[in-house]
Amino acid sequence: MANHKSAKKRARQTITKTARNSQTKKTIRTVEKKLRTAISENKSDEAKKLLVGYTSKMAKAAQKGMLHMNNASRKIGRLSKAVSSMK
Repeated sequence: MANHKSAKKRARQTITKTARNSQTKKTIRTVEKKLRTAISENKSDEAKKLLVGYTSKMAKAAQKGMLHMNNASRKIGRLSKAVSSMK
């Protein structure tokens, strides 16, 4: 365990940030699964709504450093293309 006051504070902050990051990543994965399901079941209205939320969550996570910006952009682009190609 940490001995210095500042190191103890950093340890507390790490626990908080780790919990927040894992919760956000879990939410992103859930939305992505729902979106992919909607695409595979050809539900275009639902897929468009989910894509908006997914895009927002991914961009915010990338902005905060939880994901790499290129990774988020690539996933958003591929799913956007899949949704737009639906009939």
